[in-house]
Order: sequence, then C-alpha cells, then structure tokens
Amino acid sequence: MEARRPYDIDSVTDVAFRIFAERGFDAASMEDVARAAGITKASIYHHVPSKEALLARGLDRALTALFAVLEERDAREGAPRSRLAAIVRRAAEITMSMRAEVSVLFRVRGNSKTEREAMERRRAFDACVAELVREAQAAGEVRADIEPAMIVRLIFGMSNSLVEWYRPGGRTPAAAIAAAVERIVFEGIDG
Repeated sequence: MEARRPYDIDSVTDVAFRIFAERGFDAASMEDVARAAGITKASIYHHVPSKEALLARGLDRALTALFAVLEERDAREGAPRSRLAAIVRRAAEITMSMRAEVSVLFRVRGNSKTEREAMERRRAFDACVAELVREAQAAGEVRADIEPAMIVRLIFGMSNSLVEWYRPGGRTPAAAIAAAVERIVFEGIDG
C-alpha cells in the first residue's frame, strides 16, 4: 500500500493556486485540486469550507507580501525615487516567487466578495505607490508630465507580465530580471 503524502492547509493552498493559475478559478474544481494534491476532497474540506476560502487564502498571501514591501527599510527610508525603485524591484521579485498567487490576483474580476476585497486591497497598494510617485515628482526625481496613477499602472503592467513568461530555473535568475525591470523603469532602454 502506498504511503499517503503529508499535507496541510498551506500545501493544499499551493496546489490549489497552481490549478487556479492554469485553469482559471471558475474552471477549476475541488476534485481537480484534490487529485493534484493526492488527497481526497473530504481532506481539503477538513481544512477549508469551500473553494472560495482557498481563493481567499492564496490572494491574502500575495497581497500580504506586496504590502510587506511597503514596510521594508528601503521602501521607507531615503529619497522618494530610491524608495520607489526598491518597491518596483521587490514587487517584481514577489511576482516571480509567488507566480501562481499573483497570477490569480491579476485575473480577479470582482465576481465574488473575496475577489472584490482583493481588488480593493490591490487598489490600496497601487494608491500607496502612486503617492510615492507624487513625492518623487515633487522632488524633481521623476518626470512630472505623466499622472502618478498611470505611471503605477504602466510599471506594474510590465512587472505583472512576468507571471506569463518567467519560469524558475530559466537562463536568467529572478534577481537579474527584477533588476532589469527596475533599470527599464528608471533608465529606459536607451544605450
């Protein structure tokens, strides 16, 4: 008889978010998650009451990680431009290290209370970063001819695209990709 794989709510959430990222939250079933985890649906329901609860757990992971960036020393101390650069770099790193969670976060559309709450938290994160862009503009450290909210959307649009093409173990390490995102944001592509 084959030994049962150990699992806990965190490992089940990991598996669920891989499935949600691959198939979409609505298309994925708890049976899909259970099969991928090598456990029964009943085992999942022992830990969470619903697929929506798994969604909430994973989205919270991603959003908590993003908000934690705002509390890091490099994001709180120094000139606004250097603080903003630290946030851009770290957000790219989180996007790559939490690909499944962040991918699902970017695809929520407000179809449920959980999705609406996640969207509100993401908007609050973006608003914090936009305020920092305003500070950098006022200090003359970044261009002032583009609305801060648009700058944030453009920066994170580029960074968010990492979930589509980045794969761990590829030719370019995640740290180098995050540094490239930061350089392109602040230096452009001119040689």
